[in-house]
Amino acid sequence: MTKSTSPAEQLASFLAKFTPDIDALTVAILAKMRKRYPTALELVYDNYNALAIGFSPTERSSEAIFSIAVYPQWVSLFFLQANRGLPDPEKRLQGSGNVVKHIRLPQAATLDEPAVKALMLEAEAHAKVPFDPRSAHKLIIKSISEKQRPRRPAENVKSNTPAKKSVAKKAKR
Repeated sequence: MTKSTSPAEQLASFLAKFTPDIDALTVAILAKMRKRYPTALELVYDNYNALAIGFSPTERSSEAIFSIAVYPQWVSLFFLQANRGLPDPEKRLQGSGNVVKHIRLPQAATLDEPAVKALMLEAEAHAKVPFDPRSAHKLIIKSISEKQRPRRPAENVKSNTPAKKSVAKKAKR
């Protein structure tokens, strides 16, 4: 990326590495998140395992409340402060960690489901630092990992399957 590339252009280029379906899903999810949290700072990390877009009241990643994580085959909403008394009566949260939990988002409309909205309201209410209604939205590219896992699902390569290799080894004996 050149220094003249805007953060929005950089984010678009990161998303373009994914399949069109995952790209479109992420764009729709981000639109809903931006509408719901118009004063949040978006902290973008193009990491080794995933593209992560944190929604934070400050530029400190430790104060982020939510994160959208984009993987080759799905997108998840992470609750980054789930240890702060986040009630989950419908057992929607996944993950075995003590601090961070997540929900897979098969569609952007999942964010509008009552149980998910309730979790998000609770997470916002219990955050270490709340969103400041006087702040302005800002998109910040925090880091770009040089080495990354593929952003698209792996193609099935039949000649490299373990069963075929072991058959080939036995045939040589």
